[in-house]
Amino acid sequence: MNTIRFPHPLVLLVGFILLACLLSYVLPAGVFERHPDAATGREVVVAGSYHRVAATPVSPLQALVDIPKGLVDAASVIFLVFLAGGAFTVVDLTGALRQGVDWLLHKFRGREAVVIPIISVLFATMGALENMQEEIVPLVPVLLILMRRIGYPTLTAAAVSIGSAAVGAAFSPLNPFQVGIAQKLAQLPLLSGGGFRLVFLALALVIWIGGTVRYALRHRLAPETAEAADPAATGPSGRNHGLVLLLLFGGFAFFAYGVLKLGWEFEQMAALFFTLGVVAGLVGGLGLTGTAEGFIAGFRDIAFSALLIGFARAIFVVLEQGQVVDTIVNGLSAPLAGLPAWTAALGMLGVHTALHLPVPSVSGQAVLTMPLLVPLSDLIGLSRQVTVLAYQYGAGLCELITPTNGALMAIVAACGVRFDEWWKFVLPLYLLLLALGAVAVVVGIAIGV
Repeated sequence: MNTIRFPHPLVLLVGFILLACLLSYVLPAGVFERHPDAATGREVVVAGSYHRVAATPVSPLQALVDIPKGLVDAASVIFLVFLAGGAFTVVDLTGALRQGVDWLLHKFRGREAVVIPIISVLFATMGALENMQEEIVPLVPVLLILMRRIGYPTLTAAAVSIGSAAVGAAFSPLNPFQVGIAQKLAQLPLLSGGGFRLVFLALALVIWIGGTVRYALRHRLAPETAEAADPAATGPSGRNHGLVLLLLFGGFAFFAYGVLKLGWEFEQMAALFFTLGVVAGLVGGLGLTGTAEGFIAGFRDIAFSALLIGFARAIFVVLEQGQVVDTIVNGLSAPLAGLPAWTAALGMLGVHTALHLPVPSVSGQAVLTMPLLVPLSDLIGLSRQVTVLAYQYGAGLCELITPTNGALMAIVAACGVRFDEWWKFVLPLYLLLLALGAVAVVVGIAIGV
């Protein structure tokens, strides 16, 4: 039976860039007025202010120029991926990661299926806490080694990492980049409705982890030896493995503290990982030259995945230059005004899903849509909390499937998995999770969250 086969990720993203270029000719140009919002520190739209402006179509040549502009826009994320990827390669060259994997496999021998729920919950927690995505890319080689040693397909590495993090973020009660921004814009107390969200977060993780375990067991392969799973294992190994692993865990703890308490941006995260790589290389016995060579090897291995993030960003750059992003938002949101409250809430869920393709930033989507949909929800008698729920589930879950999510494209590519293979795995689970989100919205209306 013939199945849909996606082109190479780079071809796919360039195709979307050219499609965005075409839309700048087809759709009318228009913008909302914006004003600075003190609560979020961002520019937000003014409801009812959409108006047409002179067309600014983006030529195919300009669209190609927008590719390096997209890379520049995503520079802080790309350099985080490069420096973190180099750091993890250095740590791997010390042999500490392989020893850690061996220890984990020894502890769970005969109970390997438990590894998936444990790792999934860890990544889901980070997704719920700080919307973890691009930071996952450098961890993929370690996850691949672990899955190969157990005998699970490489797709499982993407499922337990980016998949679990996206589910955790979408159903999170406190993700500052999704529910946090949306609640501020809706003038709701932070963490309000937290208990309600936690119930549905637990149900969502049961669906996701259950589907991942089922896939892993149905497609199980013969476990690989340490040398086959990680060719670097045959090279020279360092020393002080326990101390290097301790540094690694300490670095992650400091990373979480910096993001959650100190408000770190990508630049601070990148600096932390670079420092971690240098210290780990010296403690692990690689020396200055060996550490430098480890970084270079990491840069080389991670380059393609990192650059995909910039190509994905270029899609939004083209749409923004063509001044059609606001046109798309207005066209999708305007019809909701005449619907009953519960129908409008489910319509919002669909609108946010559709919008996340041209607006791949969840925080950007909140800033763009909440000022429009909150007054609408007040007008039709819909709870603002439910309006935020519809945004969370619609935009957040779309992170699992959209090719404009640069982190997803990068991680799937790093796992050596074709995007059509990922879609075949993820679509049934995505639809179940979207149905769960719709149930949460309806229940939220019924109980008055």
